[in-house]
Amino acid sequence: MSKEQRARVDAMMRQPRPEGPRPVEAIRAGFKALMAQMIVPDGIRTTQTALGDRPALHVEPDSGQRAGTILYFHGGGWVFGSPETALSLTGHLVVKTGFGAYSPDYRLAPEHPFPAAIEDTLGAYRALLDRGEDPSAIAFAGDSAGGGLAVTTCLAARDAGLPLPAAVVTFSAGLDATRTGRSMDAKEGIDPIFTRESVEHTGAMYLAGADPHQPLLSPAVLADLTGFPPMLIQVGTNEILLDDSTRLAARAHAAGVDVILDITADVPHVFQSFAGVLDEADQALDRAALFLTQHVHVPDTAAASAG
Repeated sequence: MSKEQRARVDAMMRQPRPEGPRPVEAIRAGFKALMAQMIVPDGIRTTQTALGDRPALHVEPDSGQRAGTILYFHGGGWVFGSPETALSLTGHLVVKTGFGAYSPDYRLAPEHPFPAAIEDTLGAYRALLDRGEDPSAIAFAGDSAGGGLAVTTCLAARDAGLPLPAAVVTFSAGLDATRTGRSMDAKEGIDPIFTRESVEHTGAMYLAGADPHQPLLSPAVLADLTGFPPMLIQVGTNEILLDDSTRLAARAHAAGVDVILDITADVPHVFQSFAGVLDEADQALDRAALFLTQHVHVPDTAAASAG
């Protein structure tokens, strides 16, 4: 670990911002500029494609792809962000696992509030299944709001009677629209990025008046995770959303799900984005890649047909 690295990242994320709620256009532009500073690894190629009814970014390793697919959901509070803003994360997972990835460009609030994003991510998963991909060869992953979508898309797939993916990986997931985690207030000021006010501002755009007390909006406190695939839940201690992850892990454990809760000290929200700058980011992505390669398996069709 490097205290100096962590201090530099913390200072970078504490750059002065305009006071008060910002218009959505300014939030989107600011996030795009921030994420453009992240390191996208060499050794990948990207292609614009479509999954279901939505555009998607296909990310592949240059060195030849092993069988297996990561369905990656980008972060951004369900209001901002895109497959391109998450490319440092998607790209590193692709390089480290050898799998290909698809990142759907799901609809954003406030133009398209809940449940539009889940409809789009579920549609992307259906599209993979419809083209013949085996669910045991697919993993869901995502950061922040996208981490929440990795969980809620799994819930929606189960409710729709679809087979579930092989694994779920979340980075600093947003999992509680009721905002009842103790870390929401305990980590105020320690979190260099978010305040309760800021997440409630964008959260209200996604809710658009919907009751937050439902599993697809607050899975950390309300979801029944019975039957879920193995989960890796990564989060940092310097986050107001810390308890979103810890409570989801507890629910998963209580439901008999294989779950790893992976907490890194003194790092901010989606610290994995700082791969190449922060040692803890590279190490966390190594652990995520190992988890994915352990759980994503392509059926041996020749052996199956012979049997």
